[in-house]
This record gives sequence, C-alpha cells and structure tokens, in this order.
Amino acid sequence: MKYNIFFLFSFIVQFSIAQPDSLYIKKRLIIKSPTPTWTNTNKLSLDLNEVAFVNWNAGGSNSISAIVSQVSSLDYTFKNFKWANAFNARYGINQQESEVLKKTDDLLEISSSVGYKRSDASKWYYSARLTFSTQFANGYSYPDTSNPISKFMAPGYLFFGGGMEYGKDIEKLSLYASPLTFKSTYVLDQDLANAGSFGVEPAVYDDDGNVLIPGEKVREELGILVTNYYEVDVAKNVLLKSTANFYTDYLNSFGNIDVDWQLLIDFKVNNFIKASLGSQLKYDNDVKNLIVIDEDADEYGQSGAKVQWKQLLGIGFVVDF
Repeated sequence: MKYNIFFLFSFIVQFSIAQPDSLYIKKRLIIKSPTPTWTNTNKLSLDLNEVAFVNWNAGGSNSISAIVSQVSSLDYTFKNFKWANAFNARYGINQQESEVLKKTDDLLEISSSVGYKRSDASKWYYSARLTFSTQFANGYSYPDTSNPISKFMAPGYLFFGGGMEYGKDIEKLSLYASPLTFKSTYVLDQDLANAGSFGVEPAVYDDDGNVLIPGEKVREELGILVTNYYEVDVAKNVLLKSTANFYTDYLNSFGNIDVDWQLLIDFKVNNFIKASLGSQLKYDNDVKNLIVIDEDADEYGQSGAKVQWKQLLGIGFVVDF
C-alpha cells in the first residue's frame, strides 16, 4: 500500500514540475510573425512674405512673394527589408511693384530606394537608389524674359546606382556610398541643347550660323556617389535637416566633385503655423556661366563653373494629411 502511495506522490510531483515547461512551449508556438508595414506621410505648406509702403519717406517698393510646397513619403518595411519613396515639389513667385513676375523657387523631385540588412543587429544596408529631378516652368535671367535659360526637362537629372548605406537610426541619420552610379542629364529643349547648356555637347555651326550637327539632348556619366542625411531636434520645436550629395564621374574629369548641400531649419509655432530657414549650396563643373563677348555682334561665350547659393526664409501655414 505504501508503495502505491509513493508512486502516486512521485507522479504528481513530476507532473507539477513538467507542466510549466509544456505551457511555455505552447506560448512560444503562438508568437506572431512580423507583418509588412506601410507608412504614408503628406505635408502641404504655404509660405508668404509681403511688404507695403504708404508715404514712406525712406522709400521702397511694394512686394509680395509666396512659396507653395508638398512633401510626401510612402515607406514599406518587412523584417530586414525597407523600401522608401519620396515626392518633393516646390514653386515660388515674387511680384514687386512695376516689375515683372519672377520665379524664386522651382523643383519637382521623385526618389526611391530599397535596402536590406542581414540581421536585426546590423546597421549596414545593401542599397539601391533612383532619383529624378527637374522643374515645372521656364527660368529666366531677369529682367530678360524673352529667352529662357531653363525649362521643364531642361535640365532634368536621373541618378541610379547601388551601394552600401549605414544608419544607426536610418530615419534620422544615414550615410550612403555607391561606387557605381549612373547619371543622366537631359536637355530636351533643342535651343538650349544647341547652346551646350548644362554640360551637353553643343551644336556644330557653319560660318553662316547654320546648324550642321544639332546639340545632344542627353549627357551620360558613370561615377561615385556619396550622400549624407542628418536630422536632429536642436531645441524644442526646432528641427534641423541636412542633406549633402557628392558625385564625381569616372569617364569625364574624374576628381571634379559635384556638390549639392541643402540645410533646412523648421521652427514650429503650432500644428498649423511654422517658420523655415533654408540654404542650398551647389557646384557642378558641367554647368557653365554665359558671358557676353560682343553685345553688338550678339557673340556669347562660357566662363568656368561657379559656386551657386540660394537662401530662403519664410513664415507660413502647414497641413499634414
């Protein structure tokens, strides 16, 4: 009898010890696997600046300027795979008293990138990127508005390549390097292409000024691209964003580096009102400046490339949707 009681007691003890393990196994079996995630953001903003004078002894001209912009993103993530898409559009105008309407900003940009990292702990992504940019409307060298110096798809830029991207927090800090990036420059306006604008091969003329060989509309390059993106909250409701691109071509003038550095500081007043201070610095060895050699004979030439700089300051309204 006592042996039966001993075996029964042993069975109960063993069952009670084994039971938590069986429950733990059941819990592990019902863990859900990661699911794909789509993230969409949209921001529409309008910046305004107005100056008006009435009997102002110090003098001045009435003026009004406006910049409308939209920034959208659509991102997809699944496990260690990431696909990011962005759309950026801006257009700005300025009207001063007794002067023609002037364009102050003009951008149409679409970008897409895919990245894959080998493990959750890794900060390195195998990446491929495509970026296309152009402008909406004609650009002029004011006050001359009869001869456009740029148009839609004149220029247009296309970058496509692959490489490695490092990002501890990929949404706020990333460094991308591509040893093989294809760059195409499009000048689809024949007059600008004949002039050799934006680095394309210019037209060949005879002694009477007739076109023998039209200017090429596409310039192709293959080189190295390095980009850096950094975003940080420098103070409460003050956000700084920095984007820098560096490109050099293997085939033409290797070592001449094209630079495009954009710096933007957003000051958030509330959910609908904000101020922004922006700066953009560019250098492209293929973009030459037009100079007048003989104005009476309408003879023009090109000087060397120069550093370009643009600064923006605006206060306006913003809507997230």
